[in-house]
Amino acid sequence: MPLSLGPETQKLLQSVYRFSKNKKVKLYLVGGYPRDLLLKRKKNNPDLDFCLKNNAVNFGRHLARELKAGLVVLDKEHGCCRLVKKIKDKFYTLDFSDWRGPTLKDDLLHRDFTINTLAVALEDILTGKWHDDFWIDFYGARKDLKSRLIRLVNSRAFDEDPLRILRAFSLAAIFGFKIEPEALRLAKAKAKKLKTVSWERIRDELFKVLETSNSWGSLLEMDKLGVLKFIIPEIELMRGVNQGPYHHLNVLKHSLETVRQFEMLLGELKHRREINTYLNEIISAERTRYSLIKLGALLHDIGKPQAKRRLGRKTIFHGHERIGSHISEEVCWRLRLSNDEWRALQKMVFWHLRPGYLGDNEELSRRAIFRYLRDTAGEAVSVLLISLADQRATRGPLTTKASRIQHEKTCHQLIAEYFKKKKEKRPVRLITGDDLIREFKLAPSPLIGKVLAELEELQAIGKIQTRKEALKAAQKYLQG
Repeated sequence: MPLSLGPETQKLLQSVYRFSKNKKVKLYLVGGYPRDLLLKRKKNNPDLDFCLKNNAVNFGRHLARELKAGLVVLDKEHGCCRLVKKIKDKFYTLDFSDWRGPTLKDDLLHRDFTINTLAVALEDILTGKWHDDFWIDFYGARKDLKSRLIRLVNSRAFDEDPLRILRAFSLAAIFGFKIEPEALRLAKAKAKKLKTVSWERIRDELFKVLETSNSWGSLLEMDKLGVLKFIIPEIELMRGVNQGPYHHLNVLKHSLETVRQFEMLLGELKHRREINTYLNEIISAERTRYSLIKLGALLHDIGKPQAKRRLGRKTIFHGHERIGSHISEEVCWRLRLSNDEWRALQKMVFWHLRPGYLGDNEELSRRAIFRYLRDTAGEAVSVLLISLADQRATRGPLTTKASRIQHEKTCHQLIAEYFKKKKEKRPVRLITGDDLIREFKLAPSPLIGKVLAELEELQAIGKIQTRKEALKAAQKYLQG
């Protein structure tokens, strides 16, 4: 059975092989790429991991010059380097590392999970012939791939690199595999070792989980094992915090349920092209809005524990959205998210109650629609999707079918309005700040911006259409 390498990958591997043959170096492809070949899984930007007996950094340095590729030495002491090569619209990452032992078998023993211990000699993979002797499989990788099992290679794997605790969950989420009981036991026992791992690495594994269609199950399991609290310590504040009669779950369980409801909602909306394009937009690096919304769903009520108060017999959480937006900023900083990501996440958390308030009205006014879209800006649909999931995760004795139906109607109307407005050209301002200064003898000040914002709203809802009407409205605002 022929292997499907793809023409660009085939050509790149042939170049690497010719160079290695000339240098009399035996190269093995290991880990993710052989695994993905067996699973017939393709990545947009392939990662190719090679191992060799020794001198990997020196070999990689010379190969980088040959391929005209970028080079980064990842670990000089342990012999590990990375090449990055762009071919057409793809970026190939080629890692080269020394054996961590006297033999290839010893080296593979130091890998994380059995499904990543598969190896193949580079010259063999280029033949494209699939047979039993083709694969080097010391630790049952093919058996575990067939059984859909995440199994540790050795009991010290988490000690060697605690990030592997999170990688177990990200691999399970990506492939839909189960994690063996022993790995789960050790993950729970050694979870505190995650404190020694850099936040950048933790962030990358977390977002691999969030990028999958069933991240709720992974987050739930991570929480049960005491792993999630080392990624987002603030969730401990939500644990066991009960809510009012509109809710049937405490704050943490409700937040996890909101993630689940979001994923189910997306299943219903999978044929909505505009929504899917919106969700798949890259916000930073390779992280999408889709995964960021899930983080927003998890954090949307994170301000409730601090905001919780008793008013007579009622439990209230006034201002929790504002508190939550500040906490979410701290989470973003810790996870080393970009400015674009934390601004988007803040909007999701801060405005998540707004659709519910709007849903109290049978009909939305043009002014209400304008103000919602203005305030939430590019995250308007993100907020609405979280609101829909939030409402579906709220099933206390005081919730009613009628209110749920009205809320969903409002959210879907606003989603339609967002995409409608996005297609329209933004109207040209009827007057400018200079016009205001000249006509009303104003000095430059924040007041100018407030007047222009008022005029923009009036123009958007059709109250003013000409320059004369705009000046008249500005005069009324300034006098009022």
